[in-house]
Amino acid sequence: MSTVTPTTSDEVLAAVQWALAEEAPLEIVGHGSKRGIGRPLQAEHTIDLSKLTGVTLYEPAELVLSARSGTPLAEIEKLLADNDQRLDFEPMDYGPLLGEAPGRGTIGGTLAANLAGPRRLKAGAARDHILGIHAVSGRGEAFKSGGRVVKNVTGYDLSKVMAGSWGTLAVTTDVTFKVLPAAETETTLIIRGLLDDNATAAMSIAMGSSAEVSSAAHLPERMAGRVLDGKLGGDPATLLRVEGFGPSVAYRLGQLRQMLGNAGPLEEVAEEASRTLWRDVRDVRPFSDGSDKPVWRISMPPANAHHMVLALRMQAAADAFYDWQGGLVWLRMEGEPEAELLRALIRKFGGGHATLVRAAPAWRAAVPVFEPQPTALAALSARIKAEFDPKAILNPGRMVHSPDSATLASAAEGAMS
Repeated sequence: MSTVTPTTSDEVLAAVQWALAEEAPLEIVGHGSKRGIGRPLQAEHTIDLSKLTGVTLYEPAELVLSARSGTPLAEIEKLLADNDQRLDFEPMDYGPLLGEAPGRGTIGGTLAANLAGPRRLKAGAARDHILGIHAVSGRGEAFKSGGRVVKNVTGYDLSKVMAGSWGTLAVTTDVTFKVLPAAETETTLIIRGLLDDNATAAMSIAMGSSAEVSSAAHLPERMAGRVLDGKLGGDPATLLRVEGFGPSVAYRLGQLRQMLGNAGPLEEVAEEASRTLWRDVRDVRPFSDGSDKPVWRISMPPANAHHMVLALRMQAAADAFYDWQGGLVWLRMEGEPEAELLRALIRKFGGGHATLVRAAPAWRAAVPVFEPQPTALAALSARIKAEFDPKAILNPGRMVHSPDSATLASAAEGAMS
C-alpha cells in the first residue's frame, strides 16, 4: 500500500493516470476528518491532498474566493472572518462526531460531502454556492467547470455534480466559492419546555413569519444540557436564530416574542454565546461522546419527523434532536443501527432519506450507509459513474457496493446510445 501526497494539480493528474493504467483503486482523502463516513474502502493506494493547499484568489469586493482542495476549512473561515465575511451555508465539522479533532476538514471535502449547517433552509448547501472547479476524472483527464465570477455559465454545471459525490467521480484540485458579508449581530430566542410536537409547531410559525428567522432547531429533554457547556440545563429548548443589523434584530425578536409568548418561558442568548450554541448544533455536539454508537442523519418533512422518532422509540432505544425546523433529525441508536426498521418508518411517515454517519466498520460494511436509490435513479447514477470513472478506481464502494469495470463499461455504452 502506498500514499501519494501531491502538491500541484499536475501531480494529481499523474497519480490518477498511473492508477488508471494499473487499474489500482485509490482512496481520496484530505485530512481524514470524514474518513469514517461511508462503506469501508479496500483501496491499495491513497491520494492525500493535505499538501495541496493555499488560497489562490480572494476578492472581498467581488464576494469570491478560490483555494486548492486541501486547504483547511478553518483557515478559510478565519480569513473570511477577518474581512467580515463568511461561507453563508455554514458547513458543519464532522470531526468531533467521528472522534477526530475539530477543524480538520478541507474546502475540497466541503464540496465532496455537500456540507451545510443550521442555516440550510435560508442559505442552501455547498452546491448552491460553488462557482467553479478544476478536477481530474477517473479517466485520467483534467477538466474544469464554471469560473471565478458569480454570473458564469459554461455548458453543464459539473461543479454541482461533484457536490455530494464523496470523491467517487473525480479528484477536485481547486474550488471557487461565493462568499457573503457576515451578519453584524445575532441573537437566539429560546422557548423552554416544549415537547417535540409543540416545538415543531412553534418552529413552523417562526419560520413562516416576517421575522426572518435564519435557523430553527429543537433540543428535547437532556439534549439541551449537552450544548453550550451545559449552560442551558436539561429542559427542552427550542432555538430560533435571528441575524442582521442590531435594530432589525431587536425588532424581529420583539415580533417573535409577541407571536410565541404563550408557548413557554422565553430566554435569549446573544453574540458569541449564540454563535457557539449553533456551532454545537451544527457539529452534533450532543452525540460527540467518543463512542461508536450508530448515528443517523435523516432528512424528511418537518411536520412528520417527530412522529417517526416516536414510532421508532416504541421499538428501539434512541436519542434524537432536530435541526432545519425539524426536517433534519440527528438520531443516536443505543445498539444496532436498525437500518431496515428506520427506513421503513421514514417511508411510512412521508418519505425522506437516512445516512449512517457513524458506526463501527463492521456495521458500515453490512448496512447500506447511504439511502438506497430507486431503480431508475440508481441506473442514472451508475451511468454518471461510468462516464467519469469507467474503471471504478476512485473511492470504490464508498457510497454503494462497487460494480466491476465491465458493468461500468456497459453503463457507459448505454449513456452514449
